[in-house]
Amino acid sequence: MCGRFVSSSPPDELARYFDVDQVSETVLDSSFNVSPTNDVYVVVETGGVRRLDAFHWGLIPFWAKDRKVGQKMINARAETLAEKSAYKRAFQRRRCIIPADGFFEWKKVPGQKAKQPMFIHRNDGEPMAFAGLWEVWRPPAAAEAGADSAATATDESTWVRSCTIVTGEPNEVVAPIHDRMPVQLPPSAWGTWLSGDVDDLEVLGQLLMPAPASLLAAHPVSLRVNDVRNKDSALIEPFDPDGQATLL
Repeated sequence: MCGRFVSSSPPDELARYFDVDQVSETVLDSSFNVSPTNDVYVVVETGGVRRLDAFHWGLIPFWAKDRKVGQKMINARAETLAEKSAYKRAFQRRRCIIPADGFFEWKKVPGQKAKQPMFIHRNDGEPMAFAGLWEVWRPPAAAEAGADSAATATDESTWVRSCTIVTGEPNEVVAPIHDRMPVQLPPSAWGTWLSGDVDDLEVLGQLLMPAPASLLAAHPVSLRVNDVRNKDSALIEPFDPDGQATLL
């Protein structure tokens, strides 16, 4: 799975990197500890126009009665996207890229109860392109609740655009740390993944492969990342669990 990641690249840099046509006016704070239910940057394409936007992390299916459902849908397994009712429609029609500057996973340490957090990032320092799905959730209009409830459901300002990160099998770098990892799309796959004209689930499924091991590196980081209130850049600095000191 992927429950924490880093989003430190400014929107103008992301727009250039992902060849975006439009950029949302919403500017998010840089965070070295993005957690579920935070708003995150996404790259989406509608009507042939690619844009950088900000969506809620935790996909809320269109049929959900309550937006809290999204808290359990921060990740979607690549192997079952075409089967699960929460994801099948989005897999076919609403796909996105979630930019990240790395992500965290927790490694079991023999003889210790606490797991060691690890920071996983690209060797070249470029952003990762997580495969994602997105949906639009409208508050349900209960007829018995009266006209005000119906008006709320049709008011676009109350709609929630949410997303989830697609995860798959780990590569050789991540496998010793965790049994899942975010699917990272190479630039050659971005156009197909984002295109609204592509709805062949078999073709799309072939894009969901583990990133080459040569692309990634991992190192231990401080337990401070366990607290979602910590958002500073020191969270990704290499850390020596034995010496309790930052590695040089």
